[in-house]
Amino acid sequence: MSWPIGIAFLFVLVFSGVPVAVAMGIVGLVGTASLIGFDPAGFLFGAVYFDSGRNYTLSVVPLFILMGNLVIQSGVATDLYKTANAWMRHYRGGLAMATIVASGGFASISGSSLATTATLARIALPEMRRYGYADRLAGSSVAAGGTLGILIPPSVILVLYGIMTQEHIGNLFLAGLVPGLLGVIFYLVAVRLSLRGSGHAMQRQERLSLQERIRSLRGVVTTLALFSFVLGGIYLHVFTATEAAGIGAAGAFVVTALRGRLTWPETLRTLFATTKTTALMFLILFGAMAFLNYVNLSGLTNDLRSFVTALGAHPYAVIFAILLVYLVLGCVLESISMILLTVPIFHPLVTSMGFDGIWFGIVVVIATELSFITPPIGMNLFVLRATARDIQMNQIYRGIVPFVGVDLLRLLLIVAIPGIVSLFGLLY
Repeated sequence: MSWPIGIAFLFVLVFSGVPVAVAMGIVGLVGTASLIGFDPAGFLFGAVYFDSGRNYTLSVVPLFILMGNLVIQSGVATDLYKTANAWMRHYRGGLAMATIVASGGFASISGSSLATTATLARIALPEMRRYGYADRLAGSSVAAGGTLGILIPPSVILVLYGIMTQEHIGNLFLAGLVPGLLGVIFYLVAVRLSLRGSGHAMQRQERLSLQERIRSLRGVVTTLALFSFVLGGIYLHVFTATEAAGIGAAGAFVVTALRGRLTWPETLRTLFATTKTTALMFLILFGAMAFLNYVNLSGLTNDLRSFVTALGAHPYAVIFAILLVYLVLGCVLESISMILLTVPIFHPLVTSMGFDGIWFGIVVVIATELSFITPPIGMNLFVLRATARDIQMNQIYRGIVPFVGVDLLRLLLIVAIPGIVSLFGLLY
């Protein structure tokens, strides 16, 4: 089976409702069998699932998921919002800005854009409405803030990208830090842009004293200390990403216990949720690796490279074409499926043109973030609508425009200045 037929078959399965993990596995097995025979393909297919399941490196995935779920169990989402609110409440649009900051912190813990949007919608929306914030600003700040989770370390998606492409996971975390912080800053700018000339009549809260603001940090200090220790150890090469995940999971147990939230029923639910999420991610990852074997055997990468060379397209034109594909796919696929579905095709092509694989990973994640809030079918927008049913979609679409604009600017900035992903080339 030639690769154009295989790719077409894959997308037919996906858009027919077949789970992405199953679709990639089917195409990987059938396509490989058509090239080298069923018996060798079956052996190769089985080896992917068996050997990958025993891979020590993959232990980083459930450990980071467990770490995040335990911290969420500790009730940190509400405390993050209260702390951000204490420091930013006196600014015009301060509650929306606090929502962005709290979303960035919570999203880096949960690693899920959709979960962050749903959680902060329940926490932040009632507070913003209480002080007269328009629905389009309140809703858009929640939806946009939710996108920050898949980039700010420790990001499970960056872990999966590193495993798929053999890129160094620690360097991926390092590369995602500055673009993630830029995302928070740019979204704060978007809040201010939303207020300019809008006539929003929200109430401004009084400034808290410095002592009260410092006191507000008590609710998040242990969580911040844990994440600083885990990420600092990775960045300073004190321990590997896998070791950091183990330390983080153990530390999260301690944090949750110190906050009095380590109850037996809640912990069982957390462990079950971690197992379920891990199993789902592994199925998608193993399906992507089976599909990757087919991609390599079919000569897809070489054919694409030859086509690009014959076309004479500038390498950056290829990058922008790839980004357009991600923006379109983001309308119908969730982030993990989208990235693992396309990385086997695009990563070899991009690196063969001389681009850095770590830089490309950050660009892909930012493009995926952007696709989640791009009308008309950004998935975060629909999660927000499902959580807050009284907000009209036209209000959400109008409010999200400044956030999409600054996200496009951030993406173009990262593409134009690749050194940003490594703190201007100083860290790796």
